[in-house]
Amino acid sequence: MTSLPEPTRPSPAPRILVVEDECFVRMVAVDMLEDAGLPVAEAPDADTALQLLEGRAQAFDALFTDIDMPGSMDGLTLAARVRARWPHIRLVVTSGRLRPNPDALPDAGFLPKPYCRSDLLGALGQAAA
Repeated sequence: MTSLPEPTRPSPAPRILVVEDECFVRMVAVDMLEDAGLPVAEAPDADTALQLLEGRAQAFDALFTDIDMPGSMDGLTLAARVRARWPHIRLVVTSGRLRPNPDALPDAGFLPKPYCRSDLLGALGQAAA
């Protein structure tokens, strides 16, 4: 008797954490990602993002963060902390004002604002873990 092959299960969609202090900009980014079928969590600042990651970091595959945010740290500092603690998380930083030196990015992609959905999806797809 021949056994049937195991059914293949689709791999889960990557879960993305969007960190943006401007509410409207955050809503647009979240909508872009959800419209592409990706599960998304959101945070208004780096401190809230770190709280979400604590104990649940394995639930996230990517971090998309603005650079210029209020609070105890900016997006570059957040990205560096995430890279150091959770190296499996892909990183993309964005800004409409700053153009960071590539050496300042902790193995993160950079996406300038304004961006469109295809640019955002492309940047997340190209980000190295």
